[in-house]
Amino acid sequence: MVSRATKLRFRRGFRHRQQQVEKAALFAEYEFEKKVIGKLGKFRAVRKFVASWVLLVMALIAIISAQTLGLSQYYLKQGAVSGGVYNEGMVGTFSNANPIYAVGAVDTSVSRLLFAGLFRYDDQNALVGDLASGYTVDESGRTYTVQLKNNLTWHDGTRLTAKDVAYTFAVIQNPDARSPLFGSWQGIQVTAPAERTVVFTLPNALAAFPYSLTTGIIPAHILGSVAPQSLRAHSFNTAMPIGAGPFSWSALQLGDASTPNEASAILSFKAFEEYNGGRPRLDGFVLHTYDASAKLLAAYNRRTVEAAAGLQEIPQEVRLDRSNHVYEFPTTAAVMVFFKTSEGLLADLAIRKALVLAANKPALLTQLGQFVQPVHGPLLTGQLGYDSSQEQPKYNRAEAEKALQDAGWVRGSDGIRGKDNQKLSFQLLAEDTSANRTLLAELKTQWRAIGVEMQPSWQQNSADMQGAVETHGYTSLLYGIGIGPDPDVYVYWDSTQADPRSASRLNFSEYKSAAADTALESARTRSDDAVRVTKYQAFLKAWQADYPALALYQPNALYLTRGGAIDGLVEHELNADADRYYSVTAWAVKRGYIPK
Repeated sequence: MVSRATKLRFRRGFRHRQQQVEKAALFAEYEFEKKVIGKLGKFRAVRKFVASWVLLVMALIAIISAQTLGLSQYYLKQGAVSGGVYNEGMVGTFSNANPIYAVGAVDTSVSRLLFAGLFRYDDQNALVGDLASGYTVDESGRTYTVQLKNNLTWHDGTRLTAKDVAYTFAVIQNPDARSPLFGSWQGIQVTAPAERTVVFTLPNALAAFPYSLTTGIIPAHILGSVAPQSLRAHSFNTAMPIGAGPFSWSALQLGDASTPNEASAILSFKAFEEYNGGRPRLDGFVLHTYDASAKLLAAYNRRTVEAAAGLQEIPQEVRLDRSNHVYEFPTTAAVMVFFKTSEGLLADLAIRKALVLAANKPALLTQLGQFVQPVHGPLLTGQLGYDSSQEQPKYNRAEAEKALQDAGWVRGSDGIRGKDNQKLSFQLLAEDTSANRTLLAELKTQWRAIGVEMQPSWQQNSADMQGAVETHGYTSLLYGIGIGPDPDVYVYWDSTQADPRSASRLNFSEYKSAAADTALESARTRSDDAVRVTKYQAFLKAWQADYPALALYQPNALYLTRGGAIDGLVEHELNADADRYYSVTAWAVKRGYIPK
């Protein structure tokens, strides 16, 4: 039992602790009123002070931003910047990306984007290194040694070496591979003595040989195990091609042919970071293909694509729209009327001479609706060997009529000349395009004026046209030939190239002249420019005297773009439409601020 004294001590202790708590509470209350409540007035003043500084800083930021924007006009400007994906439309069909098989416009374009050659052309149409850093040629003119650049890689990251180059040309030379380039590479030995060295040994000297080294190189580590006879149909060509060009393969989407205005194929590419010429400014490139110009123009007007290539002509309303830009790249090609000199009426020199003299070329070319460079003979104006004194004779109707009259061709009652019960009438084969129809309508009128009847024979299908050209199934032919930067026109005018057994058979006039043959064969084997010029003089004289063709004009490669010219794409002379892609790494389509 607790005693009374213990209870009293407990009560006194409890009251003491209670008093301490009350004192602590009173002290805390006092301190809170003194140090917090009592200073609220001062806190309000500080808050106003802080708020004033915050407002001042914000005002300074706004002023500085406004000044920066205002002054940016002095050190910044609107311009093209890197990035973006470019959509281009083209007339044609895709079948093969492999450069050793690519011959059509679309296939050639795809191979140019994906693959790199030893050399390429710059915006002056001069040959410069792509995979190669340069080359040397020995005194005989037969051995070319090419050095590759350092650190070349394929799109899959594998190292590209001289073995890949040697493999590429070995495939071209193999008849089982069935490459269209087969004929031009026969007899040439290709070796790779070192990782970065390729040696080409020719059977004979050939001055124009370096220009054949722009063919895209294909990877030996992927295709080396494929049998040559299986290569043309290999999935590499269409499913996942690996190259070393500025863009790598991304995807292929085939369109529905039954759907009106739909692209037949859409090919997507992405920038190759390790391209030896530097990463493209574009992030991606998409190529839409259409089987007709009308479909391409419809897609362009719908803004499905930002550019249109492969058009034979640009509608006037499109040209007049200032939001569009039309590139007209002059090409190193020549459109001519080739007279078959081996048989029929056009084997008569007097008739060929009259046809050339009766052609009013300036009047003809004004019908095309665009400026084109006239062609005056087998060589292009300004080329090595070209001589203005050896140009085809100008329009002279009186001389043309005299040539026919002297040859016994007399006008009949219908105005058409005849001789020995044969009318002076012949057919001219041409592809059915608006430009060709306009051109031949004028030419027909001019030739009828001297008593000659020309009957156009139109081919609406490109495949049929190509077949007629390859078999020489015509009396005369309106056609374009690619000459290129070098004046070696051997394949078009040497007698051997008219032979049905010839691999190319590109002598469309079936022209045969011993003097021309000697000059052509000599000129192409000389490295000295002065000697080549002398040899070409003899060829020009023979060609002008024999009138194997009517030289007309250098065609333009048309390229339609929306929103003005493409930054990095300069209008210049091309050897082929797809050569515009040689500058594709510099193209830019996005806009932004750049330093002045």
